[in-house]
Amino acid sequence: MSPVDPGVTGRRRPGASRKAIRRKTPLTLSVPEAGELYYGLSKNGSYDAAARGDIPTVRVGKLLRVPVRLMERKLDKAGAA
Repeated sequence: MSPVDPGVTGRRRPGASRKAIRRKTPLTLSVPEAGELYYGLSKNGSYDAAARGDIPTVRVGKLLRVPVRLMERKLDKAGAA
């Protein structure tokens, strides 16, 4: 064992990586990402759709985020109607 404490130096433990911490599927997307991914919209078109309520949004501080689960549920209901 090294006498250097990884917590003090900022070094990570062997085997620990940022990839291990990140989720493979994000829980939220930005409004432009969601608009492009689900509808093929531009940045401005995505924000317009969010303002109309076509893209469900949640405000987190100053950020406007799109919950992936709500977006997919909304699309599932649209396909069933």
